[in-house]
Amino acid sequence: MSHQTDRLKRRLNAIPKEVRKAVEPALISAGTDLSIGMRVLSPVDSGDLRASIHVTAPGQMTPTYSQPGGSRVAGENEVLVTVGNEEVRYPHLVEYGTANTTAQPFFWPAFRLKRKGLANRIKRAIRKAVKEAR
Repeated sequence: MSHQTDRLKRRLNAIPKEVRKAVEPALISAGTDLSIGMRVLSPVDSGDLRASIHVTAPGQMTPTYSQPGGSRVAGENEVLVTVGNEEVRYPHLVEYGTANTTAQPFFWPAFRLKRKGLANRIKRAIRKAVKEAR
């Protein structure tokens, strides 16, 4: 591993456990807010795509066949917003389009629209947790 990666790991491990735990509700709230934005922007045919948007809290498993990345466990202080499941395996085709259909982006536009506000919300929660831990 690189020097920078080692340094980052040391810094993250130095954060008190209670601070990391205190930030978790803000992360879940941010993930929920992002998922709502994705639902608003997602195209509706049968509603299956919209219903497959899922927020995975730390320590939980994402749905099978979810996009991006497929099934995996969310790490500590990591909230994952995914689209798709065993029945809905086509979110990437909707997002990017195919040779026969035009793209109907909803995932990345919602992320780009909400990124700054969600980051600020999480930073506020971190600052508050650090102050309370002192």
